[in-house]
Amino acid sequence: MQEWTEPERGIPAIVKGLASAIRDSGMPDGFAADADYSDATNVLRSSLVAYCRVLDKPLVIFFDESDCLSDGTLITFLRQLREGYVNRGDVPFVHSIALVGMRNIRDYKAQIRPESATLRTASPFNIVTKAFSLNNFSEAEAAELYAQHTAETGQEFEPQAVEYAFEQTQGQPWLVNAVARECVEELVKRDYSVPITQSMAEQAVQNIILARGTHFDSLLERLKEPRVRKVIQPLIMGEEVTDKGDDDYMFTKDLGLIRDDRDHTEPANPIYAELIFRALTRMAQESIKNAG
Repeated sequence: MQEWTEPERGIPAIVKGLASAIRDSGMPDGFAADADYSDATNVLRSSLVAYCRVLDKPLVIFFDESDCLSDGTLITFLRQLREGYVNRGDVPFVHSIALVGMRNIRDYKAQIRPESATLRTASPFNIVTKAFSLNNFSEAEAAELYAQHTAETGQEFEPQAVEYAFEQTQGQPWLVNAVARECVEELVKRDYSVPITQSMAEQAVQNIILARGTHFDSLLERLKEPRVRKVIQPLIMGEEVTDKGDDDYMFTKDLGLIRDDRDHTEPANPIYAELIFRALTRMAQESIKNAG
């Protein structure tokens, strides 16, 4: 999802994106065929209702990167989902919806209004049945994943390479895969006769950090939020967090930026730690430059 703030632009973009995904998936045609994109407050709900009327099976939708939405688009999006879902006993609607992103939906409110303010309607945020996070791989699970590659191709990951990859990623799924991909596809160019060594894994980690792909961009974008910097900056300076029940602390932990499973709080993994340090240093330099 793109970061549209105005519902007049954001909601039609969501509906069109969903229509494209439905076509590409081979599902029945007809979604949003008669959509009135001028009615941003209703077009998503009405399109889903009309589509569900003609389906012979329950519809389940995953909205990826839903936390990119903000302001009016976020409110309008959630409100239409809520209206459709609470009335599904009388009017056909989506059976189940997953909002996939880096933050819990409870934190979306902070993007819209202070806790004391009201939207003067039934809260669009009151739509969650269950929220959960995907866990990191354990070291054994990361080794098993690499072993699956070995079983398929014959290419081995030396034990030291697996250990180093886990040490640097701490099992973060995207990073575990990214290190292996960099080694296999970039460093040895898919020559499966070449075993993956620790030195290759070390080079892969550095390449990933220097490339700073979209995964890191979206993650580091959160560092611009004051509530995240309030937690992260002291950690980088070596200070310990004392209030682990603080909302800002829990928010930063939910984002996957920190962990506290070693009797103290620290960046979630060494790769994130280096990226965070570089990003905060760059932000400080830019601040000084602008002040001058």
